[in-house]
Amino acid sequence: MNIIIHPTYFPNIAHFVSMVNAKEIVFETDDNFLKQTYRNRTYIYGANGKLALNIPVIHSQKNRQKYRDVKIFNEEKWQSLHWKSLLSAYRTSPFFEYYEDELLPLFNTKADYILDFNFKCLEAIYNCLQLELNTTKSEVYEKTVEDKTDFRHLVNAKKESPQRFDNYTQVFGSKHGFIPNLSILDLLFNEGPNALNYLESQTITAQ
Repeated sequence: MNIIIHPTYFPNIAHFVSMVNAKEIVFETDDNFLKQTYRNRTYIYGANGKLALNIPVIHSQKNRQKYRDVKIFNEEKWQSLHWKSLLSAYRTSPFFEYYEDELLPLFNTKADYILDFNFKCLEAIYNCLQLELNTTKSEVYEKTVEDKTDFRHLVNAKKESPQRFDNYTQVFGSKHGFIPNLSILDLLFNEGPNALNYLESQTITAQ
């Protein structure tokens, strides 16, 4: 299966299931930036339940702004806040310390553009999972694609994916129950090297 999908901030389980089971991946990079999407948001499992981590961005005065041109608003100390949130949520998880050194540089090195930063996050996850994917980037925006399965709808953070994936152990699962389709970080910190086996065993269908 060849797919087209958005590069997002530490993609959720649905994103990664579609990616690891694809033969070729085209990342959509020529679309317009929209609010309320996973382009600059991810969800983790905090002590009080589902927690959103949002990257603040600088919105253009124009109605439309290309995803690739959107800058991060670094006046807010979001990187420090996100790392503290991850520490609070996952430092007692089985594999947080195992991946900490790989991920920490993403939170103490300034990032300028949201798209570039998302690709850096993806590279870090590939390294953690020891994953090699066949990826390219789109050059023009096509509303309808003919030769690829379109998973771009998964970018919408307001519309929860109808896909159901197998449960795995989560740090606060005994407190709030299983929360599905969180950031890949939740799976990574809880399942460690088994995370890739988990992703490969799941299935997802396009809308």
